[in-house]
Amino acid sequence: MTIYKKQPRDLKATSTATAAESAARTSAGLDELFSASARTATVQRVTGETDITLTLTLDGTGSCDINTGVPFFDHMLNAFGRHGLFDLKVEALGDTEVDAHHTVEDTGIVLGRAFAQALGDKARITRFADVAIPMDETLVMAAVDISGRGQAYCDLPLPTERVGTFDTELAVEFFYAFARDAGVTLHVRELAGANSHHIIEAAFKAVGRAMRHACEYDARVRGIPSTKGSL
Repeated sequence: MTIYKKQPRDLKATSTATAAESAARTSAGLDELFSASARTATVQRVTGETDITLTLTLDGTGSCDINTGVPFFDHMLNAFGRHGLFDLKVEALGDTEVDAHHTVEDTGIVLGRAFAQALGDKARITRFADVAIPMDETLVMAAVDISGRGQAYCDLPLPTERVGTFDTELAVEFFYAFARDAGVTLHVRELAGANSHHIIEAAFKAVGRAMRHACEYDARVRGIPSTKGSL
């Protein structure tokens, strides 16, 4: 049996090896993996209608702890986080005795602000991404540009006004609020669909996955991915 022993280096050899390893990381575009701070944000927003605290980690594993008081919406946010591989914790208190509108829209605002904060200066991100998600008879496409210009364009025809007690038109209100406060350009298109639950869920999964890819680092990008030098 051969036993390998790590040989001690003197100070000069150690310094040379460290410099070589650092240069190799830089050449491969992997500096962020070793030196970047965690891309995370915690945002709280309190109004006369809602009290929402949200923590987001961009480079997560899809761990979600969500309680908005709107069960179907919790299910959708969970799908967004898990398929985006974002760690997401949401605690929301809202006037759900009126309806879920304020809770859903305001959660979109807070989630958007968390993305904007966690992305920081947006250096070396991929920026653009598009995804098409099938769910049985449904096919929904989402495309995103982390542009700094918050706007959403949604074409999601829904065959029913409610899924359980959830008002289906609130899905689009969420995406509008999210895109505006995240500072992203978002397109969501239903390419096929007959079941409202499937359409909304496919949309949340598609947006989550598109955001994941757009937020990821691209080893070939240097600085801000924009001809203007800022986003």
